Amino acid sequence: MAVTLHPDLVLHQDAAEDGVHDTVPCCEHYAGSASKLLKSLALQAKYQGAFDVTADLEDGAASGDEARTASELVGILGLPRPPEHRVGIRIHPLLHPAFSTDVDALFRDPALRLAYITVPKVDDPRQIDMVVRAIERRVLASGVGRMPALQVLIESPSAVRHAAAIAAHPAVAMLSFGQMDFVSSHHGAIPASAMGSPGQFDHPLLRRAKLEISAACHAAGKMAVHNPTTDFVSASQAAEDAHEARMAFGFTRMWSIHPAQLPQILQAFAPSAEELEDASRILLAARDAAWGPIADRGRLHDRASYRYYWSLLRRVRSSGGVIPSAAEQAFF
Repeated sequence: MAVTLHPDLVLHQDAAEDGVHDTVPCCEHYAGSASKLLKSLALQAKYQGAFDVTADLEDGAASGDEARTASELVGILGLPRPPEHRVGIRIHPLLHPAFSTDVDALFRDPALRLAYITVPKVDDPRQIDMVVRAIERRVLASGVGRMPALQVLIESPSAVRHAAAIAAHPAVAMLSFGQMDFVSSHHGAIPASAMGSPGQFDHPLLRRAKLEISAACHAAGKMAVHNPTTDFVSASQAAEDAHEARMAFGFTRMWSIHPAQLPQILQAFAPSAEELEDASRILLAARDAAWGPIADRGRLHDRASYRYYWSLLRRVRSSGGVIPSAAEQAFF
């Protein structure tokens, strides 16, 4: 009788291919004030942790009283929540006067569990090293917490040029595109229309930047995070942008800046029922063929395509989604 092997034993992947994609939600929701952050955490509970919540101390927050804002938002993030409900925080840039204040606030409370720290205005890997050293000093001095993963915002032509090196940095888990700052950094050479759709997907420099970020992340096994949709009134624009970011540019995560965008983004990044049925059928047939090549509906499949479908099923299940019962029983 032939031995039935589990796909994890057969469909080996390189370490760079087996990154954060199976465990990190496809959406993060930003909040820059206490009232918005409390509402965001309540929504996260309603959605059963389907998205991350990011407290914003930088561009999404008011200016002028940075120390109070940091203390207030960090305090809210320290409130009790289920361990699987992930939170992060965007701090000020390395050279901003509030950078040290922000970092100090992060390690005062041992109850604070940050999944990531978002670092803006990074141009090259040397700045990542400086940020890591600054955070590690606070971790050691406080005696509490740990060094969270970093999400780096790519917001300038220089950062795009160094995207591969930044993505390869061991402290970095995600690269996120700061589209509006990227457009602004060109001092009028890119029109303002490129901050929204369809310009953000049509302008050559925007297309190039997004492709560089996505390719760098996939090469390093990191997560490529797409910029937010600035139109928060539309009932469909965020969904359209998320679909384009996923299908045409290879992004696997996206910002939300308004509660109405959350269901649009989550749905756009979720595999369709047809995709899940295909994955289940193909993998079950592959298992029965001892993971050798099979023909399915006139198409050849082997372990190269099995890896794709297995990653899809594993990602959906780890995020709390429902997969076909036959695959559930066979593989999980």
